[in-house]
Amino acid sequence: MTAFAKFMSGAALGLALSVTGLPGYAETPANMLVIANRIDDITTLDPAESFEFAGSDVSRNIYGKLINFDPLNLDAGYQPDLAESWDVSEDGRTITFTMRDGVKFHSGNPVTAEDAEFSLRRAVILNKTPAFILTQFGFSPENVEQTIRAEGNKLIITTDKRYATSFVLNCLTATIGGIVDKKLVMENEVDGDLGNTWLKTNAAGSGAYSLVSWKPNESVTLKSNPDFYLGAPAMERVIVRHILESATQRLLLERGDIDIARNLNPEDVAGVLEEDGIKISAELKGRLMYASLGQQNPDLAKPQVRQAIKYLIDYEGMQDSFLKGQYTIHQNFLPLTYLGSVEENPFSLNVEKAKALLAEAGVDGLELTAGVREAQERLEIAQSLQNTFAQAGIKLNLTVGTGKQILGMYRARELDVYIGAWGPDYPDPQTNAGTFAYNPDNSKEAGLTGLLAWRNSWDTAGLTEKVDAAVIENDREKRAQMYHEIQAEFRETSPFAIMFQKIEQSALRDNVTNFSTGQAITAASYWQVTK
Repeated sequence: MTAFAKFMSGAALGLALSVTGLPGYAETPANMLVIANRIDDITTLDPAESFEFAGSDVSRNIYGKLINFDPLNLDAGYQPDLAESWDVSEDGRTITFTMRDGVKFHSGNPVTAEDAEFSLRRAVILNKTPAFILTQFGFSPENVEQTIRAEGNKLIITTDKRYATSFVLNCLTATIGGIVDKKLVMENEVDGDLGNTWLKTNAAGSGAYSLVSWKPNESVTLKSNPDFYLGAPAMERVIVRHILESATQRLLLERGDIDIARNLNPEDVAGVLEEDGIKISAELKGRLMYASLGQQNPDLAKPQVRQAIKYLIDYEGMQDSFLKGQYTIHQNFLPLTYLGSVEENPFSLNVEKAKALLAEAGVDGLELTAGVREAQERLEIAQSLQNTFAQAGIKLNLTVGTGKQILGMYRARELDVYIGAWGPDYPDPQTNAGTFAYNPDNSKEAGLTGLLAWRNSWDTAGLTEKVDAAVIENDREKRAQMYHEIQAEFRETSPFAIMFQKIEQSALRDNVTNFSTGQAITAASYWQVTK
């Protein structure tokens, strides 16, 4: 029995148990939003540490940021949030934010510039996985007292050199930009951890919702903040249930036990379309599906082997079958709609070409271990890769686990192959260029786990310097061309086989309005939803 078959066999039993154990409702309460989603990738709720898809959803609804996005007008770009305005110095290095008056944290404490100072400094000092989003501007534990400082109701940040202002501001919309309640967090500090242990499972935000509970691999429950400065949300409670199987999500949606199903496969999407009272929403996301090759494996470090594997992927076959309508072929690290994105997709399944490349590399009878999260489409992708790799004499063994387990192995450089997804942290090309094609220190001691190039033990062969040059280019057209050139080189030389860009199909009860999964920013908002 294959790993996929074993998983599906267990899932069938889980489906029977989960459905028979559920109470039957005609519909969810009018003031409650119930969502089925895969949330087993959540490892922490601390915005200075959270770096996963489902965790970003939670953070976006709990924490305010200096600037943020309007979920009903994402095309407008970043907007004032906890900062009502900002000014940029003539040399472009210093941004002064004026804080909004009258906003309170869920605790009742006022939101101040000192809280913003503490939050950004804290993220730099803790130096968790997403810290690079801030430290790329020259912030360090040694200089934050000078480079991130509060003066009255103003927060002042000074970068190490001039960057495009839009780039700096876009970075502050990332999860790590969440502003925490300094007083509450420090009341829960243990052994100088700046409250990190407590914030892993608790929250200290000012956003539209406060945290009721997070039960790993089970649920997240939020309650509305009646004092939210934009107005109390219509949905007084939001429950996100961890439902792994598409079939289970579909059944719950059809029964009216949930309002939104976020992980239906194409077959179940087609099925629910036949049901009264259900609609489908489709959004082109920034999320990419890719397979990466660990360069600690000497065979995978050979350029011909990397190229061969890119020709051993049935892109069209997967797109047109079990991924139909939910992914489109895309082989570049910048998602479509981003500045500098390109549409060149040069690779297709070509077993004979792959065999020739493997022979040129002197590789025969290769055996690899791939890590894959126990999510249906990823398991099906892995099974497809097993099949096509085998046609060229490569045996692909699968290690299947929760999102947290597999991510842990990937970040520890323990996998030959990782099959997974990546979503942008902010809507600027640096968000992906700065992780797929950037690695300033490839040593294991550097621990740059937020960079995919580092996770793959890849020193980028000169692309790091090109990414550095692109991020400070102020001419928009020239900057876009620089990313075109970086991606062309990346496609040919990198240990990444980028395969697809996500089209997220959410199935909703037809009384649900204003729900957005965030499009390119890949984080859902609940406070605008009505029923």
